[in-house]
Amino acid sequence: MSIPAASGSVPEQEAEPPVYERIGGRAALETVVEDFYARVLADEVLQPFFTGINISRMKGRQVEFFSAALGGPDPYIGASMKQVHQGRGITRYHFDLVACHLTDALSGAGVPPELVAEIIAAVSPLADEIASNP
Repeated sequence: MSIPAASGSVPEQEAEPPVYERIGGRAALETVVEDFYARVLADEVLQPFFTGINISRMKGRQVEFFSAALGGPDPYIGASMKQVHQGRGITRYHFDLVACHLTDALSGAGVPPELVAEIIAAVSPLADEIASNP
């Protein structure tokens, strides 16, 4: 004997949209990345890591990366985080400074604190690929 499925008696829960959509999509990411790099490049500890780097290109790559990492429509097709950051002398201290600037840029763009925490939690595991030593 089969039991017919209930029709309409219990509403189905809708899946929460990806973080990418909840923060406002690509336009919001571009705003956050612009502010993020302004903060990072103004940091005298971090600024030397960007000497000779095409910042405009890097901002575009960062938007692509965050888009993919936060559930956006396009995959990240750049080099691996380890490959990009290898041999640059980036420590966990530097990674944490960057994470603080990202937190500030997200907060400055009006992203709610619980969503900022979710984003930081999503990128924090990358420390092992980016930082070459403690």
